[in-house]
Amino acid sequence: MKLAARLDDVRPYAHAELERTIAAARTSGRDVISLASGNLDLPAPAFVIEELARAAHSQESHRYPAFTGLPDFRRAVADFYETRFDVHIDADTQVLPLIGSKDGIAHLPWSVIDPGDVALVPEPTYPVYAVATKLAGGRPVAVSLRNESSWFPELDAIPTAMADRAEIFWLNYPANPTGAVADLEQLEHAVAFAARHEILLCYDNVYSEITFDGFVAPSVLRVPGALDVAVEFGSFSKTFNMAGWRVGWLVGNPRVVEALGRLKTNIDSGVFTAVQRAAVRALSSGLPHLPELVRTYQRRRDLVVATFTAAGWSCAAPKGGISVWVKTPADESSTSCASRLLDETGVLVAPGAAYGAGGDGYVRVALAVPDQLLDDACARLRSALPLAAEAMQVSFRS
Repeated sequence: MKLAARLDDVRPYAHAELERTIAAARTSGRDVISLASGNLDLPAPAFVIEELARAAHSQESHRYPAFTGLPDFRRAVADFYETRFDVHIDADTQVLPLIGSKDGIAHLPWSVIDPGDVALVPEPTYPVYAVATKLAGGRPVAVSLRNESSWFPELDAIPTAMADRAEIFWLNYPANPTGAVADLEQLEHAVAFAARHEILLCYDNVYSEITFDGFVAPSVLRVPGALDVAVEFGSFSKTFNMAGWRVGWLVGNPRVVEALGRLKTNIDSGVFTAVQRAAVRALSSGLPHLPELVRTYQRRRDLVVATFTAAGWSCAAPKGGISVWVKTPADESSTSCASRLLDETGVLVAPGAAYGAGGDGYVRVALAVPDQLLDDACARLRSALPLAAEAMQVSFRS
């Protein structure tokens, strides 16, 4: 049986491989705590679940949804951008519902990229940007991100000839996996770069509401002129703990929104209507659950950072996202470090190389685990890591 050649250069998704690692370790009798995946442990707000249940009983929910989504959904997204980001969005032409932001990210290149076209992909970053480009026949070109530059691309260092060839430039802040954030001034430079080189700037803003230490994440569409060159992805997964519900959005340049919508009319039948109704309720709620959600992630972040820094590892407290980016000791490779921690402690972390070669030398520690499990995992790490100080009595419960 012949398989498609387009898959020859596509490995299984990194977290699918990590799931197999966990399963193999547990089959062999190991007690494993996984801090490798961002699979959220907290429930959606009760008022959102109640709306889902109510809407599921409606006859309209059992029909195929409109390809462009419910008008109420599109208006709710547009109103959210007006209120949250001070950005005016046309609900009819600049909003597209998605079956989760990953759906849109994976399919957008099919709307923009022709075989051989270039997409600029930061590294380390979310792996789907590069894979989606490859599957569309495009060529992902890595743009190195460095700690010394706060994990933001050095735009002036991108060769002009390569920038002129590029059709897409992917950006993601607050960033997965580094936790780096970008302010409006940095996004202004990115929009100017995209306009200068006639590139579509694809901005992944799914962690916009999970930020710490007073940082407030902007939308790239807040930059004047951004609607000419940019689109932005949003998600209910992180903000509302609706990861399994599969609902998100694309907003921005109307030509690109229409193109992706046209593609999707041929490959899916839209988002379950009851989920859209619940999503409308979520966005129009004023987000009363959010302060406590952010406090929970911040407490978890502080525990993880304290655990590794006490052991002498380089580990900055991220200002956004749901993970901590930790430098491995003595330039140990990320794969070797993750394997060693699993062997010595039964705690699994994600090797940074899973996010591109630029992530080697780091591991990602996810915060999306129940408090007790995270406390237990950090206790295991403290007992095994070479501590730089006397035994540190840090506990989530304390």
